[in-house]
Amino acid sequence: MTNFHKFIKAVGTGSKHNHNLTSQETQEAIDLILKQDISPEQIGAFLLGWRIKPETIEEYQGAIKSFDKLVKRVTIPNSIELGYPYDGKKNNPYLFSLIAEILQSHNINIVLTGDKLVPAKNGITTKQIANNINHSQNLYYFDRAKIFKELSNLTQLRNNLEIRTGLNTVERLLNPANSSCAFIGVFHKPFMEKYVKMFGQRYKKLVIVKGNEGTAEIFSKCQYWIVENGNISEHKIDPKDFGINYTRSWDRISLEESLDAIKNPNKELLKLAKLNSALILFATNQASSIEEAYAILKV
Repeated sequence: MTNFHKFIKAVGTGSKHNHNLTSQETQEAIDLILKQDISPEQIGAFLLGWRIKPETIEEYQGAIKSFDKLVKRVTIPNSIELGYPYDGKKNNPYLFSLIAEILQSHNINIVLTGDKLVPAKNGITTKQIANNINHSQNLYYFDRAKIFKELSNLTQLRNNLEIRTGLNTVERLLNPANSSCAFIGVFHKPFMEKYVKMFGQRYKKLVIVKGNEGTAEIFSKCQYWIVENGNISEHKIDPKDFGINYTRSWDRISLEESLDAIKNPNKELLKLAKLNSALILFATNQASSIEEAYAILKV
């Protein structure tokens, strides 16, 4: 019998009685959840209460420490981790395979992790794409069911809840390849500040992009931030400045349509992939600007 009810009480007894957990307490709670040493009802109660409370940076950091004890890692040199949301993309194709192909001659390895769909966007997952395309040699896809089965095993329970929880936020960067540089996307600027505090010290360089569908992929004019040595620099980028006139979709696309767009990319989608690759070249100090990087790349 565990004493898990103390964690549920901390997040689920209302605004007058809720209180924030310490990093150590959160780590203990997430340990029990990942091992499923408690009932599904207890896990669901905590995750729902935790979201409503809501979560704190210290609690997120405790959850990350719990993850670190279980994630299986291998070192891939010169790797960039792309942290995609696990609820997928629903309106536009993924660019990661095209980016990897473009950067293959620049000694950059692209790393990402995928799994079955979790709430709440109901999009197409990286796993569905990765399992249905030919990979360039510098693209490394990690199935979370193999490298972090404990979190993967919670997928059905999370789908039963049908809403986002704190796990959606904290799971984005698992660093399965011990990468020194990572890219992550945000919908809103306040999440940028959260990601800086959560992940900024875990990578030599962290790039946060207000990108397409919460990913780090640039499809239209947006902001991005580079975090390095505790410093944050803010930038803006507009594909139109590079002669790119891609029409972003607002309609749901099928898996088949997404795969066809990736396997048979039109000119504008290739330009977008080139622009995203240019940002990676710039971030890894292989060019002094995105403009220079874009000119270097051959597509």
